[in-house]
Amino acid sequence: MNTGLYVQYGCGWCTPEEWLNFDASPTLRLEKIPGIGRFIKRNPKPFPPNVRYGDILLGLPVNPNSCKGVYCSHVLEHFSHEDLKIALRNTHALLAEEGRFRFVLPDLRYYAVRYMDDYSAVSACEFMKGTGLGQWRRGKKLGEFLAEWLGNTRHRWMWDFASMQAELADAGFRNIRKAFFNDSEDPMFLRVEEKERWENCLGFECGI
Repeated sequence: MNTGLYVQYGCGWCTPEEWLNFDASPTLRLEKIPGIGRFIKRNPKPFPPNVRYGDILLGLPVNPNSCKGVYCSHVLEHFSHEDLKIALRNTHALLAEEGRFRFVLPDLRYYAVRYMDDYSAVSACEFMKGTGLGQWRRGKKLGEFLAEWLGNTRHRWMWDFASMQAELADAGFRNIRKAFFNDSEDPMFLRVEEKERWENCLGFECGI
């Protein structure tokens, strides 16, 4: 059994060759259509060629118990509470014995503390924008609606350490700890971690 795979989902444009890189963006699927995909201009630049379409909610095309490492960055906050549970169970199934799951996402407590300490007129707006829970303007045109659907940028649920720790434990993960940029014993994670995406955010590392 191959127990050396490294998989990330929701990879965007961070796609090191040593990793299997998956993204569930509808735009990626459009770009992969032979003949017309190269004309799709939804994103500032096309996805790298080594990105595969894969949705963790449906299950990635990777053998169970085959991964030494799984990673995602700013992905889980885009799932509903119910879908988060599915994503964690599916992630758990990918890991081999002693495999590690690392991820980073916005920290609800960070934004809540900033909000509670700021009594200015802009604090509420800053909280809503920072958490991604608000909607500044509702798109009314078809193009705007499609852009939001294709981009999947809406945050659907926010987490702090305690609440996510409980979800991870419920999904079967063990040795759950708060993680920080580049603090894993496995140097392969440095190839997918981007320092700016960890600033003022909440990181986790856990195993099975």
